[in-house]
Amino acid sequence: MGDLVYTFDRILGKTEAGDIGALGSKASYYGGVTAVEALDTYTVQFTLAEPNAAFLSTLTSNYGAIVDKDVIEENGDLMRADGGTGPFTLGEWLPDNYVTITKFSDYWDADRVQLDGITYFLIGDEAARLAALRTGEIDFASLSATNIAAAEKEANLNVISYQTNDYIALGCNLSTPALQDINVRQAMSYAMDRDAIINVVFGGQAVPCSMVPPGLGHWSLDVSDMELYQTNVEKAKELMEAAGYNDGNRLTLKVAAGLMDSIRQAAVVLQQQLAEIYIDLEITNLESGEYVDIWGKMSTPEAGFDLMIVNDGAGTDPNRSISFFFGTGASANVFGFSNERVDGLCAQGIATTDESKREEIYNEAQLICIEDCTKICIASPMKYFVTASYVEGFAPSSADASNFRDTYLAQ
Repeated sequence: MGDLVYTFDRILGKTEAGDIGALGSKASYYGGVTAVEALDTYTVQFTLAEPNAAFLSTLTSNYGAIVDKDVIEENGDLMRADGGTGPFTLGEWLPDNYVTITKFSDYWDADRVQLDGITYFLIGDEAARLAALRTGEIDFASLSATNIAAAEKEANLNVISYQTNDYIALGCNLSTPALQDINVRQAMSYAMDRDAIINVVFGGQAVPCSMVPPGLGHWSLDVSDMELYQTNVEKAKELMEAAGYNDGNRLTLKVAAGLMDSIRQAAVVLQQQLAEIYIDLEITNLESGEYVDIWGKMSTPEAGFDLMIVNDGAGTDPNRSISFFFGTGASANVFGFSNERVDGLCAQGIATTDESKREEIYNEAQLICIEDCTKICIASPMKYFVTASYVEGFAPSSADASNFRDTYLAQ
């Protein structure tokens, strides 16, 4: 129980070694925790400053993983050491090549674990991954939608698909005068042909979404019939003309892309689509470090960009999906959105445990954010794992927290 208390003290910046504190995203999940106390060997008490309906679901996520106090204090962090509590433990690791994990004999439910270990190989090229699956060199791999058709033709391979909690969106820097006009922001949403973006970027394997994507189940709004999600170039032109733009007075906007292939590809498609409504996009593909640096400045002129295409994750609860990215002053609200009603709704939603009431609350908040178009959500992709036919028992998680505890080889 000491490791559990230590884990959350570390997250909240209360320990002397290996603090995450406000520097880590985990802290934003547990900011309302004022104390963590072990009552006995199997009981821990969390004291919260206020009600938090998302607290229990957050504990079940990656952000609630318990770490070994002794390992942290000896190594400073877990970048090169293993100190978790899962069914496997770190074995051999050759950087940029492979890492092996082995069955953890002291795992609380060790008899349930069927695999003796797993070796992860770093194979960046998807064609090489598929070839290794075909020859039996590997048993399991992740693939993008563009390679799934080829995998499905292989009799000895199984394809596992699942809806993610991720989505791509176009964010507007509200320090740019032109983007302070809601007509311009809404025009961009009307001009988007999301189906075309999905076909080009995700091979047709994605769905239009709000900031609460379908991977979160009933919390997600069905956007398929919403007006702002219907491609309407004429309506978009009318809005742009109302804002003072036309063929003789076009609007040039600088868009930051990079980080992921999907973001780069979406930028090119959007450039073509928005050109129809008097908007010329100047695309810059940034390296990851620069991209992250610019991301943190995207509500200010210092960013040097008017727009940014992002890939965001919704977490395990709609409160994170909305308050974390749209709450006034929130750490991931990088585009400067601020709405008193949304802030109030998020405060209500986190304070009640009645799911039906929470759903009504977050549905309203989604509609306000969609209508505002500071962050124009585009699509949430499917993800895929491909396994050899003898791999059984694996179930992916929409939150990318997949667990191999129940996986086994039926051969």
